[in-house]
Amino acid sequence: MVYGVKCQACGLMQLSRPSCKACGAVLQGFPEVPSRAPSKVPSEDRAPRRAVTRTMGVTGTVGTAEMIATAGTAEASRCDECGMEFREDELIRFGQALVCAGCKPIYVQRLREGVTVAGEMVYAGFWIRVGAKIIDGLILGAAGFGLGFLGSLIIRHTLAGAVLQNTLYWLLGIAYGTYFLGAHSATPGKMACGLKVVRPDGQKITYGRACGRSFAEFVSSIILGIGYLMAGFDEEKRALHDRICDTRVIRT
Repeated sequence: MVYGVKCQACGLMQLSRPSCKACGAVLQGFPEVPSRAPSKVPSEDRAPRRAVTRTMGVTGTVGTAEMIATAGTAEASRCDECGMEFREDELIRFGQALVCAGCKPIYVQRLREGVTVAGEMVYAGFWIRVGAKIIDGLILGAAGFGLGFLGSLIIRHTLAGAVLQNTLYWLLGIAYGTYFLGAHSATPGKMACGLKVVRPDGQKITYGRACGRSFAEFVSSIILGIGYLMAGFDEEKRALHDRICDTRVIRT
């Protein structure tokens, strides 16, 4: 915009025009003064940028929230040695077993000693245990027949003789289970089927626990064998006598 010009010949101020209206001298107008006001960017040019900014802000927030939620809901697992719950990234994997840092030294030591450890145990199924029981029954039956024959030579077929014979047969079964489970963690029938009886942590059982398990097995038999059937429905294949004495039957 031109504000006005001054004639250099006569000094008259006038609007810009080709020549002075008084003396006719040629006029040279002042150049327009550029506006210093900041240029306005059309709203349609800024709209996409604001939209992108808002979108980026929302996306960043959601991403952070998802990361926090993921970290807060990390799956928890139990240590196969002590049974306590930890996050999976806090557990150490040994094959199929997960062990916490506190149990690692004991676990490694047992691996070196060749002891069956928790997490590596394969529980014996119902039918393989039935097969082992049949073998043990045949062995005990043969031993009981010989014991009964000797008893019949001493005591004739009387009520007292029958009671004595049954008592001796029952005690034979207790002694049979106590000795073999305490010494070898398996009876001959279980040895033949590749089974053994251990504690939940894989340790072998003591003679005292072996004796208690033999008595508890009598409980499983007198309730119509229901105690034995429980092994077919338990996730760790425990029969009633295993539950009572806290033992497990595993494959070797």
